[in-house]
Amino acid sequence: MKLKDKIAVITGATAGIGKATAEYFAREGCNLVLIARRVERLEALKSTLEEKYKVKVFIGKVDVSDFSQCEAFFNSLPDELKAPDILVNNAGLAYGMEKLIEKPVEDIDKMFDVNVKGLIYITNLFVPQMVKKGKGSIVNVGSIAGREVYPGGNVYCATKHAVKALSRALRIELVDTPLRVIEIAPGLVETEFSVVRFKGDKEKAANVYKGLTPLYPEDIADLILYTVTRPPHVQINEVIIMPTNQATTTIIHRENNE
Repeated sequence: MKLKDKIAVITGATAGIGKATAEYFAREGCNLVLIARRVERLEALKSTLEEKYKVKVFIGKVDVSDFSQCEAFFNSLPDELKAPDILVNNAGLAYGMEKLIEKPVEDIDKMFDVNVKGLIYITNLFVPQMVKKGKGSIVNVGSIAGREVYPGGNVYCATKHAVKALSRALRIELVDTPLRVIEIAPGLVETEFSVVRFKGDKEKAANVYKGLTPLYPEDIADLILYTVTRPPHVQINEVIIMPTNQATTTIIHRENNE
């Protein structure tokens, strides 16, 4: 499937995987609806992509964990943008590495609100319109943490296990439609993810990727692009993608690791 003149909705679009996916799609001529919280970044990205690739970019300053914001933005869209060809549920985050019994309640709530409820909110708004349209691909960005658990990962792992479950359930429920449900589950990807997890501690964040070549946002964007451009009869259900020197969440080979 070619993406020229198609429409894609991407959440968490101003950094990391979301931003890279927006650029990869725009390069293919795809028009975009970009959703994120940081409006200055959204405006800058819109300007760059429209100028560079001559596509149409519609932006929304939305916190996906707040249904009222999601609904208001959805209702503000022209009808043709409410039924995209592609929906990429990318928004997600992690906070801290504490034991479960030490985890701050506000961090627990935020992870579930963004990673799980935000995905559900956006899906429940856009996917019924995609069903009516009779075509489309839904891409949920999960994690290897949705397949394994690791010390300190407790709540984040639970949210990404939920993404896996929601993706599989949605695929079953849409089996009688032409829609495809794809889950991408990365290992270590060097983005702002660890900076957010460690609440701005850049040294701790850098140590996560120290001694190996991690994945980069462009690697995941390239994979997402591949999955949504397969022929309509081909559905790539799930892909686990990791750096070559990562075998599990905790088994990682690092060079010169002191």
